[in-house]
Amino acid sequence: EHLAYVIYTSGSTGKPKGAAIRHDALHSCMAWMQRVYGLGREDTVLHKAPFGFDVSCWELFWPLTAGARLVVANPGDHRDPERLVQLIQRHQITTLNFVPAMLQAFLAHPGIEASTRLKHIICGGEAMPSETQKEALQRLSGATLQNLYGPTETTIHVTRWTCRDDGQALVPIGQPISDTQGHVLDAEMNLVPRGVAGELYLGGVSLARGYLNKPGLSAERFVADPFGSGGRLYRTGDLVRWNAEGQIEYLG
Repeated sequence: EHLAYVIYTSGSTGKPKGAAIRHDALHSCMAWMQRVYGLGREDTVLHKAPFGFDVSCWELFWPLTAGARLVVANPGDHRDPERLVQLIQRHQITTLNFVPAMLQAFLAHPGIEASTRLKHIICGGEAMPSETQKEALQRLSGATLQNLYGPTETTIHVTRWTCRDDGQALVPIGQPISDTQGHVLDAEMNLVPRGVAGELYLGGVSLARGYLNKPGLSAERFVADPFGSGGRLYRTGDLVRWNAEGQIEYLG
């Protein structure tokens, strides 16, 4: 239950706020990633996200907990597709992270097909355009493309979609990962039917303690769970819906 780290929100919805994440939440996330993706000694993870972003936590801790190799990029490498291609090929990277906009810039580089050791491309941080998904699946066909979602107030990511080119206009953010619950609710916190837009509420071990030194704001955003037994839900403010396949689609 002790504090593992504090990561500040971007401030896009007001002043930046420090989300306080516990050790058990971080452990749960790392254990889930290992169960799903199974890093081994033959794998190499590229750590390139700045420390101010929570995705840097899995880039750092996951390979160290799994006995995989960790390659630390130089500052600024995450913004330069050419340097990334060189790093991936030189160090035989198998697993790395992109925000979708940077993935699109990476895809524009002519040499990416030589990145034959790539196994897992994990994306998050913003909505994934369907065109980016399609091009990545075509040009990096040897790797799985994962679209993950998670606000700073949770532990790195809380939903997962394994990308496939099914022709749909929206790329889902998937379903909640283990030890996490997701509810799509209306303004009165009632469950909405499949296909109807509502606000995404999240629950489970992944939730932050709250905002550092901001008890009032914490109480406003981390609310009592009406569907559980004394737990909390985090109000994301994100508009989503369940699609026909039972996957969550991000609407804005």
